[in-house]
Amino acid sequence: MAATEHSLNIIRTAALAAADKLADNLVALDVSERLGITDAFLMASAESERQVNAIVDGIEEALIEEHDVRPVRREGRGLGRWVLLDYVDIVIHVQHQEDRVFYALDRLWSDCPAIELPTAAQSVASSGNEAATPE
Repeated sequence: MAATEHSLNIIRTAALAAADKLADNLVALDVSERLGITDAFLMASAESERQVNAIVDGIEEALIEEHDVRPVRREGRGLGRWVLLDYVDIVIHVQHQEDRVFYALDRLWSDCPAIELPTAAQSVASSGNEAATPE
């Protein structure tokens, strides 16, 4: 069973919010086939603890505003190294770049299908934190 449309909409909104805060390396995966407790993961990286927390704040604000959803669990906010936001249908991991490399969640879940993210999120994620230029 693939991720629901509701989950995909939340992932896309969260990805755009993360991109707006200049998150690096945005990756979304449909983990519904392998993990029965959630539909999808969104992973993002940041260069500093302050930026990790800014990305988390941006995601939470966007999801409340656009979908009226709040995380049921939030872990790691105090340290700002790896913040996990659990929305039941989706789980968001915002990690300091060093932790992202060390824990390698992308590799752990690499056999799960990727979820296509909105173009703005892809542009920011792939451009190394540079703003996307209009074409």
